[in-house]
Amino acid sequence: MRKSDKKRSSSLLGAPVRVPLKWLAATVALAVVATTGPATADGPGHEPGVEPTPERAPTSEVSWLSFPGGVFAVDSLGHTVRYRACDGDTGRVADPGMRVAAGVASGAVVVGGTAYRYRVPLVGRAEGTLEVIQRHRSPTTLTGVVVTSPQPPTDPIAGARLFPLSGQLARVVADASLNPAGATVRDLSGRYGDQQIAVNGSLRPKAASVIKLWILVELLRRVDCGQVALYDGVLVTPEDVVGGTGQLQFETFPQVVTLHRLARYLIKYSDNVAANVLITYLGGFAPVNALIDSMNQRSTILARRMLDSAAAQRGEENYTSPDDVVSLLGAVWDGEILTPASRDLMIGFMREQTLNTKIPAALPPGVPVAHKTGDLPDASHDVGYYLIPGTETAVAFLTAGPMATGDEAVRRMARTVYDFLVTPSEGAVEE
Repeated sequence: MRKSDKKRSSSLLGAPVRVPLKWLAATVALAVVATTGPATADGPGHEPGVEPTPERAPTSEVSWLSFPGGVFAVDSLGHTVRYRACDGDTGRVADPGMRVAAGVASGAVVVGGTAYRYRVPLVGRAEGTLEVIQRHRSPTTLTGVVVTSPQPPTDPIAGARLFPLSGQLARVVADASLNPAGATVRDLSGRYGDQQIAVNGSLRPKAASVIKLWILVELLRRVDCGQVALYDGVLVTPEDVVGGTGQLQFETFPQVVTLHRLARYLIKYSDNVAANVLITYLGGFAPVNALIDSMNQRSTILARRMLDSAAAQRGEENYTSPDDVVSLLGAVWDGEILTPASRDLMIGFMREQTLNTKIPAALPPGVPVAHKTGDLPDASHDVGYYLIPGTETAVAFLTAGPMATGDEAVRRMARTVYDFLVTPSEGAVEE
């Protein structure tokens, strides 16, 4: 959500569904202070009483340009680019002539008779440009914000006040001896300068149902492009029915189900039938993985359907990481991958989540959250948004190992973040 939307959104967070919104184990707790990028539990310290000095924002090897209806991804190390928008997808294209200098990648590629000339900074929140040149047409110039993972803070001084949370989360992660765990947290409100912190943020467990967030984003992206409408119907047959979580499995088939109901059930009930039907409707795994690739989320993959034990036995598995989840949640919140209407719909579905034994169970009653769980015998996750007015935050708590102890680790991480955000002496600044 853009900064201009934030004040308006906070006053509307009580809406029941559609909410207008804006934008490792450590043995000791470290108060981590850095001036740019994410904080981690083993990051640099700073002298007590000395304010950190803002530095130039760091560059990233990968970044993507967000513009209305699409993205343009750049991998400056691999010298590849990808254009993916409403009018098409080039796939990953090599650009051996890419120039990388002064934190900017520039070059040009030609795919299918269309030329793409780009100048994309490798620093998040900067502005980049893309010129699309087609025969017998006037060139189209696209400009937009550059997205990296993580995005650099907007205010490094304010961001430094979030860093002690890293040490607190590191203690929780260290105590979860049966469960490798990771947490990534991003301030979305500006209160902490839009800073991101992480403890074991690159942990890559099985994604479980958290992967359904990418399925939903790809569907809503097509709605934004005008390629599909949520009132369109999809024929669901008895062969589509699987068990596990969800409500559709208890209905009578065949029947036509609207995309809106499939999308809503996908998140509200973590419906496995809806997930598999939508995967087929979207064209299989490739389009969802194309979305993931276009946002340079290298730890995430959709490789099997829900409840497909045969695929799992073949080693075909879905994976993600805390950093990738927050990358997606941040892009949704900031309106960089979906329109405001689709963003609000997605977060509204997440507010309706009915599986509430983790983040919501760890917080005092009534704390507004929008979230998505993931559960397997060897994984337990909960990710989403704390919608505390004025302190909106994206969080991803992922664990591997036994689900029961993983659930408790997630609850402890969730409560640690909440306590930090609402405690003036350690988190929020008294005003």
